[in-house]
Amino acid sequence: MSWLDDAPPGRVRSFLFEALDIRGAWVRLDDAWGEMIAGRDYAAPVSGLLGQLAAATTLIAANLKQAGRLTFQLRGDGDVSLLVMDCDEQLRLRGMARAGSGITPGPLRTLLGEGALTLTLDTADMRQPYQSYVPIEGDTLAVAFEHYLARSEQLPTRLWLAAGTEAAAGLFLQALPGAQARDPDGWNRIQILADTVRPDELWTLGAIKLIERLFPEEDVRVYDPRPVRYFCPYDPAKIHSMLRGIGQMECESILAEYGEIRVRDDICNHEYVLDAAAVAALFR
Repeated sequence: MSWLDDAPPGRVRSFLFEALDIRGAWVRLDDAWGEMIAGRDYAAPVSGLLGQLAAATTLIAANLKQAGRLTFQLRGDGDVSLLVMDCDEQLRLRGMARAGSGITPGPLRTLLGEGALTLTLDTADMRQPYQSYVPIEGDTLAVAFEHYLARSEQLPTRLWLAAGTEAAAGLFLQALPGAQARDPDGWNRIQILADTVRPDELWTLGAIKLIERLFPEEDVRVYDPRPVRYFCPYDPAKIHSMLRGIGQMECESILAEYGEIRVRDDICNHEYVLDAAAVAALFR
């Protein structure tokens, strides 16, 4: 195997088993993950799920055939009612969770309850975004995504995900259409090898060392790393446009009752506050 030296943190790296027609990718999120959960005060089970979702979304977005924005939502009737993750073609990531208090660790179906996984994909050549959803299946987020990808892409896919307070990481493997013809046992062999990975290895070893550890006898082509970053800037223009859409009378009614208008952007954890002068300026 020959490749560039391993990448610094905050990267996704794709690779290909050339003799097997199996592709893969590895991701580790450090700074992006830390910025996403800063000031959120999520319980450990909630941040764990959100970190795994961040890793899974990045891995899938990095393998999209068309450039576009990919959004996953998991909604349920459990203590964790909502998980959202959004990633564009530049691998700019943002996300959030909505959950109750006093949450204890448990399997995915216990935390989320009955619900659905929804994908929204928006590309430049689409008249409207593509959307699909499936019921949430499995006791882990990785299994839920494997079920989803098996239905949507109809290609055998495996995911290994891990998240802690310092980092989130994941490994993605997928058998391409010609894999069975190239090596009837290849996909089974690669899965067995990958199943030996430990959660801590996903974020401590890096792509190169992880591949060497898991697949020492395989011929693997590793591609250049791509940076991943958290991107959720303040956007007052978006809020101003929304308020103009509500109308001046409604805005003034809110001001009369509360003395100011507060708009909460949950996904970016921003709050916008407008006083009477700022609102008046919107409608001049």
